[in-house]
Amino acid sequence: PGWASGSGAAMWARGTWTLLAAVRTGWCLLPQVGYLHPDEFFHFFLFLFFSSFIGDILNLQVHYPWEFLSSSPCRTVVFPLMTSGVAYWVIKSLQQLGVCSSCINSYTLLVSPRLLFTVFSFALDYSIYRLAPFWEADPWKALVLLAGSYVTLVFYTRTFTNTLEGLLFAFLMVLVSSRKADRSVAEPTSSPLIGIVTTAGFFNRPTFLAFALMPLLYWAGSIVDSQKSIKTVINHFLKLVLCACFTAVVFVTADTLYFTSVGLDNLYSIKNSSLFDVIGQLHEKMIVTPFNFLSYNLNPHNLALHGSHPRVTHFTVNGIMLFGILHILAIIAGFKMLKKYIYQLIWVKLYYRGSPGQLGHSEGNPTLLLFYFVPLAFLSLFSHQEPRFLIPLILPLVLFSASQNRAGKWKHIIIIFNVFGALLFGCLHQGGLIPCLFHLEQLVHSLEPSNHPRHYTLLFAHTYMPPRSLLNMKKTDTHIEVIDMAGSGEETLCRAVGQQVNNLTCNDCHAFVIIPGTVRATITKCGVSFKNETLIFPHLSMEDPPQIPFLFSGNWRSQLGLYILQLDRDQ
Repeated sequence: PGWASGSGAAMWARGTWTLLAAVRTGWCLLPQVGYLHPDEFFHFFLFLFFSSFIGDILNLQVHYPWEFLSSSPCRTVVFPLMTSGVAYWVIKSLQQLGVCSSCINSYTLLVSPRLLFTVFSFALDYSIYRLAPFWEADPWKALVLLAGSYVTLVFYTRTFTNTLEGLLFAFLMVLVSSRKADRSVAEPTSSPLIGIVTTAGFFNRPTFLAFALMPLLYWAGSIVDSQKSIKTVINHFLKLVLCACFTAVVFVTADTLYFTSVGLDNLYSIKNSSLFDVIGQLHEKMIVTPFNFLSYNLNPHNLALHGSHPRVTHFTVNGIMLFGILHILAIIAGFKMLKKYIYQLIWVKLYYRGSPGQLGHSEGNPTLLLFYFVPLAFLSLFSHQEPRFLIPLILPLVLFSASQNRAGKWKHIIIIFNVFGALLFGCLHQGGLIPCLFHLEQLVHSLEPSNHPRHYTLLFAHTYMPPRSLLNMKKTDTHIEVIDMAGSGEETLCRAVGQQVNNLTCNDCHAFVIIPGTVRATITKCGVSFKNETLIFPHLSMEDPPQIPFLFSGNWRSQLGLYILQLDRDQ
């Protein structure tokens, strides 16, 4: 009944969207424990340690990703500063004002930037509501389809650059899509904003150009069609180019100040220099992060370091993994439209000797399919293909699926698919690591005599890279050591564990091994004993998946758990 027409269906859709919006916000605050990818933490948590101009925000230890090192700057610092940096500044200010005595903890460090991104995610809903009438889709059905997608619930509430890329793509589509009251296409008037958004998206992720290509071509076509004067057309393009150049200057200046000694090591000397001296230094050491990004990623050897995939992975695997039946329906519709267009083109040329303009109107909207498949095709040119690279495509896909009620007959499959995806990626996938860090943060900061601090060694094995920021370690905290063994083999792991046992020479020295239950047996072969074991449930490691027979045994919880093992110094 929810997919039927009528006022009752509209009320059902509005109520469903409201419920899903509440779930999105509440699940962020709960919080979500699924760990999707290290980039969530290491691309935006960088500004826990941001020290250019504004001083330390939280004075915490963080791990610098290679993209943010001054030797290889490939990411802009503007967006992390404007998002996570602002969120952390707020919680620090609240603590300094005495609003709360312990505002800075592992929970707030995780949730505050996520909450900001969750608020931003509703811009996607607004874009769908604005765009649906333009693309002949029902607004509320499209909103339910968007809000019910696990991509929105999980990915768009996380601090990924891909999330910002999707929001900027949505904003760009709104800017290029407008109608008059009589439903005719309105004259585009947003040239400056289009230039700003396109440039900002390029600096956030240079792959944004793949998403922006079709909207920009659509906008250019609308400009040419609606203008009779070549002077007016040139004026629109000049406004776009000038605003794009100004935005680029802002990003380049900010990145240069941060990544070079101009902005960090010689900050105080700059204050005593003339404006022309400062400009001269900036010009000499100018950093354009997107060009560095492209230079690195266009090298196949560099991409191979991060994992190489077949060129069809986005089409055949990632699209289905993210969007399920909607991706398959889009492919089928695309082939049908292409087949029909080619057939009609041949028919007109051979029998009527006319032009393609005589082609009949095809079912559906081929422009939306181009908005979906053109970026997909460009991203498929690169050998490194991760599912999250495609999350901006949810906007044109939802609009296409909501038009002509394409998704209606598949609603049960869509619901089951998204519930499964939300549980898998929002709860299970590496789901024990964040609760583990919450537990360890309380442990290492427990009350103790200040003249005899305890020393903690935390050894992580066969997990994703642990975000050290969630341990809430100050830069002066030298009594906490984090060792990331990644996916080390049995021999290397046993050697490291044995070394930690030998280092337990004081009464206040403690060492913990954090390892998934699926490789728990590896530790037993190392010949060490443990005096405490803590099981964090659930935790699913796709790199070390559980064996199916064990999931139906009495030991199934250990296969879906993460162990915190305290080494015994008295063995």
